Amino acid sequence: MMEYKGYFGKVEFDDEANIFHGEVMNLRDVVTFQGETVKDLRKAFRESVDDYLEFCAARGEEPEKPYSGKFVVRVDPELHKIISVQAKKDGKSLNAWVYETLSKIVKETTQQSN
Repeated sequence: MMEYKGYFGKVEFDDEANIFHGEVMNLRDVVTFQGETVKDLRKAFRESVDDYLEFCAARGEEPEKPYSGKFVVRVDPELHKIISVQAKKDGKSLNAWVYETLSKIVKETTQQSN
């Protein structure tokens, strides 16, 4: 995975064409890049992000932010009830409880992988 200016690129290798190709993730717009070497690929990724940002500026549009801080999670009603009750027991809103729980899990997972 590649990152530049808060945008992330997913990369694959096409064995038949002998080329790396990628796409900027989590945008409604399709922003792609490619290169024959890792160096070329990195350069093409940065240029694609810059081109996207310049295109948005030229049109007077705000570029899409890949991560707004909001996402919808669908769970079965029983799990919804359980986590809502637990949040109330802890004196927290459901959003605060989920945020703290996810943050704790990410921190533990990150520590284990290092």
